[in-house]
Amino acid sequence: MDLPHPSPTLPVEIGLTAAIVAVSGDEPMILVARAGSAVSEAALPAGPFDPLAHRTFEIGLRSWVAEQTGVPLGYVEQLYTFGDRGRHAQAEDREPHVVSVGYLALTKVAATPTDAATGAGFRPWYHFFPWEDLRQRRPDMLDAIILPGLEEWAGSADLELRLARRERIRRLFGDGALFDDETVLERYELLYEAGLVAESARDGRQSALARDALAPLGQPMRYDHRRILATAMGRLRAKLKYRPVIFELMPEVFTLTDLQRRVEAISGRHLHKQNFRRLVEGSSVVEPTGDVTHATGGRPAALFRFRRDVLQERPSPGLRVGVRG
Repeated sequence: MDLPHPSPTLPVEIGLTAAIVAVSGDEPMILVARAGSAVSEAALPAGPFDPLAHRTFEIGLRSWVAEQTGVPLGYVEQLYTFGDRGRHAQAEDREPHVVSVGYLALTKVAATPTDAATGAGFRPWYHFFPWEDLRQRRPDMLDAIILPGLEEWAGSADLELRLARRERIRRLFGDGALFDDETVLERYELLYEAGLVAESARDGRQSALARDALAPLGQPMRYDHRRILATAMGRLRAKLKYRPVIFELMPEVFTLTDLQRRVEAISGRHLHKQNFRRLVEGSSVVEPTGDVTHATGGRPAALFRFRRDVLQERPSPGLRVGVRG
C-alpha cells in the first residue's frame, strides 16, 4: 500500500528581538532601525539565534546587540515567544517562518551614532504609543479618534458581542479616568482588532479594510514589533513596582526630582511630588551621598544613590508609587 506523501512543511527559524530601553531627560527611548525603504518603517533590533555559537538565547542576544549597535546592556529579561503565522508568513509563502523570542533590555546609554545603512538610533517610545503618555494631560486622540473608532467597531456587532466589546473598551480605556498603566499590550491589541492601527490594514484585517481611511495612531513598526514593544512597556511599568529596575536607567548619583521624572517617563503618569518623596525615602531603596548639586537652578538639591543592600533585605524592593488623577 502506498503511503500518503507528507504535506510540505514551512521551515522555521528562531530569532531574537530586543526592546532596548533607555531614558534621555524626560523621554523613555527605544532603539530602532529603519527596516525597509520607507522612512516611516521602523523595527526593533533583531538577529538569529545560532546554537553553535551561543549556549543560551541571552548570550546570543547580548553578542549580536554588542556587534550591531555597540550599546552595552544592563538588565535583560525574556518577555514572550512571538510566533503567530500572520506576523511573517502567509498561506502561500515558502520562505522560513521566523519565531521571535522577545526580550526587554535596559541601558544607560540613551544615544548612539545613527548607522547610515540601517538607520539605527534611539527614538522616544511615545512616538509609537502616543495614547500612553498622560503625564501632562489626557491625549486629544483618545476622545477625538480612539474612543469614537472603538465605539463604531463595537456598534457594528450583534448585541452580545457589542456588550462584550464595550466592556473591554471601558476596562482598557476608561470613562475619562486614568487607565491601568500596565495594560499597554491589551490596549494595542484592542486597537489592532478594531482596525485602528496601520498594522491592522497592512495585515489585511477586515475591520481595517472596511474603513475609508485610518487616522495615524503612532508610528507603525515592521511585522509585529509594535506588539513586542507594547509587551516590553507593560512589563517594565509593572516591574517598577516590585523590583528596583529603574536604577538600571539612572546615573550613579541623582536627585529625587531626577528619579521622579524618570519613573513618570516610564509610567506615563504624573506623580504627586510630596507623596513620591515620602515613599522613596521611607522605602530604603536610596541613601544620601552627603553631597548637593547646584545644577537645578534653585536651592541646592541633595544627591542620592541606589542602596544595593536593599536587594538582600527585602524580596520586592520596588517603588509602589500611585498616580494623581
